[in-house]
Amino acid sequence: MTGFGKGEAVLPNKKITVEVRSLNSKQLDLSVRMPGIFRQKEFELRSVAGAAIQRGKADITVTVENTTVSTSATVNKEIFKEYMRQVNEALSYAGTSADYDAIVPAVLRMPEVVSTQAESLSEEESEALMQALEQALQQFNAFREQEGATLIADLLRRVDLIEEYKCQVEPYEATRAETIKNRIRENLAQLKVDIDTNRLEQEMIFYIEKLDITEEKVRLKNHCNYFREVAASEEAVGRKLGFIAQEMGREINTLGSKSNEANMQILVVKMKDELEKIKEQVLNIL
Repeated sequence: MTGFGKGEAVLPNKKITVEVRSLNSKQLDLSVRMPGIFRQKEFELRSVAGAAIQRGKADITVTVENTTVSTSATVNKEIFKEYMRQVNEALSYAGTSADYDAIVPAVLRMPEVVSTQAESLSEEESEALMQALEQALQQFNAFREQEGATLIADLLRRVDLIEEYKCQVEPYEATRAETIKNRIRENLAQLKVDIDTNRLEQEMIFYIEKLDITEEKVRLKNHCNYFREVAASEEAVGRKLGFIAQEMGREINTLGSKSNEANMQILVVKMKDELEKIKEQVLNIL
């Protein structure tokens, strides 16, 4: 599910910032961007972040801002002085004047004049990085919990709508049996043939029993109740709610196939519409 978190750690000479962002995804897809000096901590950072994020397409960005003027490059003054002496001697020998605006940059590029010390990650910087990560993950999880509560409330509202539509089916179900019987009798009357009334009643009862939706309504009600129970009492419910939604879909589809009545089918379509929205939203829940 989506989320965002930001953490900062301030050292005497720099500020370390960690940002965590995620989008919906069925699996954990973790991308990390950080300065090269922190690469030795990437495995630990991925391990901690992966355990907290669990699922989603997540991006972690580490940035470092220097708060004091510092550089790892140093100028070897003795070597620079010697190069300048030799250059001046060469210019004097050639009888030309010195253009120091051009000479100094050239001398600085000479071998061993400027050296750069390899940076290493200090224990203080390492701890500051993990501290900023923990802070970012706390904000990230708080963001997701808030969003999750909103999503759960929306899902439960849609489950209530499905049950409401199920209840609205019942009046049409009660009149449907008589409508079917009357239609069969009218069709038989048009044939103008002798019929066995007792046998006809038996066949109509058998036919109407095939269209009975009592079991489907009971199972759908149980699935709706279980959906609410899981949503209220368990953690990391996304996948489980998805499975329950699939079972709800089976019962609603069977209701639709047995409806055989226009108003009932309209209500079944409304139930399917709410269920599809539930399935879409469940993907956003951890």
